[in-house]
Amino acid sequence: MAETDHKNKENLSFRSGYIAIIGRPNVGKSTLLNRMLGEKVAIVSPKPQTTRNRITGIRTTDSSQIIFLDTPGIHQGHSLINRRLMDTALHTLDEVDGVLWLLDAHGKIKQEEERIAETLRGVQTPVLILLNKIDLVSKGKLLPLIERCAQLLPEKEIVPVSALRGEGVDVVLKLVEGWLPEGPRYFTEGEYTDQSERFLASEMVREKVFLLTREEIPYGVAVTIDEFTEKTEKNLLVISATIHTDRDSHKGILIGKRGSMLKEIGKQAREDLEALFGCRIFLELFVRVDPGWTQNPHLLTEMGVG
Repeated sequence: MAETDHKNKENLSFRSGYIAIIGRPNVGKSTLLNRMLGEKVAIVSPKPQTTRNRITGIRTTDSSQIIFLDTPGIHQGHSLINRRLMDTALHTLDEVDGVLWLLDAHGKIKQEEERIAETLRGVQTPVLILLNKIDLVSKGKLLPLIERCAQLLPEKEIVPVSALRGEGVDVVLKLVEGWLPEGPRYFTEGEYTDQSERFLASEMVREKVFLLTREEIPYGVAVTIDEFTEKTEKNLLVISATIHTDRDSHKGILIGKRGSMLKEIGKQAREDLEALFGCRIFLELFVRVDPGWTQNPHLLTEMGVG
């Protein structure tokens, strides 16, 4: 009887909830998510607007389960793909138990940040302001930014962090755990994302396109998985993927001279996938031109955007 009471007490004291990570493109949201989880579930690149979907990351401890939603960067955009990304980011705020607003401490407050602050002033859930990339900024330059954030969102706590180095992340996690209501484990222990393995594979390939190709190419690129076959007896995963581009001129760049670029994209993606899945990977990549897919609602849905 005493053991049963003890288990019931443990269940009652367990906390769980959803936390959104928002901010302008390229402020380090995906890096922060990966750091808090200790696993790579969101792709990272120095180019803005890398995240297109709302990525769910799960952190489970003995006392809590935090389900993080890494949203696309909030920005002003007029194309159909940009409007879908914005809708995804803003819709998240109505569904969560708390919000982490991430800013780049190395930069200045921009109009997008002022708009985000305006939106957050109308949000009922707790908000924590995180000043990221403090490893790149002197304390003297950080103080004016802290003061400006305090003006934009009075009475909200501000925590300087470095997602890359992990500085301040433990403080953030402790504060977030305090927001969580009592609740169940929504996901089993050991799960760190609700995204499928196929999705993670497509994102890993897309990350390498972002990192390896010229500035204008990645925004017209999507990746779909054509084959995802486990060969358990050989400890092998066979993946076939298509890189879709909206311009004919980009196909040659993505393939490269004698296939060199496509080969390098595949090599780097395969290495990361082997580390992620813990097995050997056979990865085959193709490039296909789909003109105007970023403006076509049906193709956007097919590519998994929004």
